[in-house]
Amino acid sequence: MDVAPLSIAGAWEITPQLHGDPRGLFTEWYRFDQLAEAVGHPLDLRQGNLSVSAAGVVRGVHFADVPPGQAKYVTCTRGAVLDVIADIRVGSPTFGQWQGVRLDEQTRRAVYIAEGLGHGFAALTDDATLTYLCSATYSPGHEHGVYPLDAELGIDWQVEVPQLSERDTKSPSLSEARDSGLLPDYAACVGYTESLRQRG
Repeated sequence: MDVAPLSIAGAWEITPQLHGDPRGLFTEWYRFDQLAEAVGHPLDLRQGNLSVSAAGVVRGVHFADVPPGQAKYVTCTRGAVLDVIADIRVGSPTFGQWQGVRLDEQTRRAVYIAEGLGHGFAALTDDATLTYLCSATYSPGHEHGVYPLDAELGIDWQVEVPQLSERDTKSPSLSEARDSGLLPDYAACVGYTESLRQRG
């Protein structure tokens, strides 16, 4: 597989090799060793999630307090999604920027998102199924969100009428989250990543 950095530091796109014939398909969608070599430390797997969404559903932008944060390794096993990584780390050179990657059942691409980055996705098809591995278990008191349609972020979700949960609709804007001290600090995120590299 090919592991390539995205424009936001701490995010990578993973393109696996697909081996297909008339019987079907085989691919390695996750390789512990190759990911660790690219990001500088192993992914400590603590939880696996599966999310199914109707076309037009937007989920996110979600993030967790750092430390410990929650790194994610995300792929789409059915249908297609626009997976979005948003840099919400205060002090980052790319603060407020975002990048979208199409994940679908044809290419079997995945993305790795380090601790401190915001994550969301839009379902481009019905029954879009996202499978993701996490470095930490769900911790309600330490998980937060930024309003996904915030004009300051300006994310193009590529759906005509985004369908949001009540929680995401009520999430603060990027500016509100920054002013209230809710967002991760870039230096703290970099320091936490370095501690993982020293451990690994």
